[in-house]
Amino acid sequence: MNLPPATIVTSTRQLQEHVDRWATEPALAIDTESNSLHAYQEQVCLIQLSTAEADFIIDPLHVENLDPLGRLLADPAIQIVFHAAEYDVMCLKRDYHFEFANLFDTMLAARICGTDRLGLGSMLEDLFQVQVDKKNQRANWGERPLSAEMLRYAQIDTHYLLRLRDYWQERLVGLGRWEEAREAFRALVGIPAAGHHFDEEGFWRINGAQRLSPTQLAILRELYLMREEKARQRDLPPFKIMADRTLIDLAQAEPSNEAALRRINGMSTGQVRRFGHSILKAVQQGRAAPPPPRPALPRRPGDDVLARYEALRTWRKDRARQRGVESDVIISRDALWALARQNPESMEALAAIEELGQWKTEQYGEDILRVLSRVDGNHHRNSR
Repeated sequence: MNLPPATIVTSTRQLQEHVDRWATEPALAIDTESNSLHAYQEQVCLIQLSTAEADFIIDPLHVENLDPLGRLLADPAIQIVFHAAEYDVMCLKRDYHFEFANLFDTMLAARICGTDRLGLGSMLEDLFQVQVDKKNQRANWGERPLSAEMLRYAQIDTHYLLRLRDYWQERLVGLGRWEEAREAFRALVGIPAAGHHFDEEGFWRINGAQRLSPTQLAILRELYLMREEKARQRDLPPFKIMADRTLIDLAQAEPSNEAALRRINGMSTGQVRRFGHSILKAVQQGRAAPPPPRPALPRRPGDDVLARYEALRTWRKDRARQRGVESDVIISRDALWALARQNPESMEALAAIEELGQWKTEQYGEDILRVLSRVDGNHHRNSR
C-alpha cells in the first residue's frame, strides 16, 4: 500500500491546530490502540483519525490535553465513524471522559446487512483488494518510540473507513435498513465507560473451579488474590503472571514445597523463582482458611416468563433466518428478557420497553404481541 505517511500529533498545540480544521469536516474516521495485553490497567495509547484527504495519529501519551478532540467527537454535526465501535467508545469514555453524539459503525452496518465477513481486514480485502498484515495486532502500543511498521498498521485502520462507511450506507439504504441502523448507532452513544475494577469473587468464574473441594476453593481464592497483587506490582495483565489453568492445578495439588511446585504442569522455572514463595504462602493460607461461601444463584425466572422467553427466541430465530442475519440483529437477548418479564399487551406498553427501541417496536411490535398473547393463552388453558 503506497499511502502517504500519517501526520503524527504529539502536543496540545498541534492538536488544537488540526481540530480547527477537522471541525469543518462532515465525517471523521476514528480508531484506537490500547495496551491491554501488556499492562495491569489498560489505557488508550494511540488515537488514529482520518479525513477524506489525510490520516493522522494522535499520541495521547504525549498530548497533555485532549479536550479539543473531545469537543469534536461530541459535535452532533460531525459523524464519527468506527469499525466495531463499542470497545473504542468504552475506552475513550473511561480514559478521557469523551462523549459522542453522532456515530456510524461499519461492522454493525455490515451485520444489519447480513454479511458474515465482519473483520476490518476481511472487508478491506473483499471490497478494496487491500491485504493487511496482522502481525501487529498484539503489539505493545504503550512502548515508545513506535516503529514505522506499527504506525503504518495503525494508519490503515482508519484510512479506508470513510469509504467503507459510504459503501455500507448505500447498502443499508438499498435494503431498506437505514432507519434500523440509525437506531442501532444511536444506542452506541449511550454505552457506559469501561471500568478499572477487580472482582475479588472472580475466581468462581475460572473454568474448573466448580469441581474443586471446599479446601481447594479456599486455596484457589488465595492464589487468585496473590496473582492479582503480583500483576499490579509488575504492571502486567494477570494472565502474564499465571494462567487460570495453572491456578486450578495448584489448588488441586496443594504443593507444600518448591520441589512439589516444580512438578505442577504449567509452572515454569521462572515462575517458581519469582513467585514460588508467594504461591506456597497462598496455599498455606488457603488450607487454614474457611471455605469461601458460594455466591447466591440468580433467581430463576417463573415458568410463565421462561415460556414467553422461549417463544420469543423461536420467533426471533425464524425472523433472522428470513432476513439472513444473526438473531441478535433482530432483537437483543436483553430485550427478549425484558419482554418476557414485562409481558406487554399493547403497542403503548411495548414502546415503554427501553431495550427494544422505537424502530424495532414499530417493525416487530405486532408480531411480538401475537407471540406473547399465544403463549399466555396456552398457559391459561394448561393451568385449568
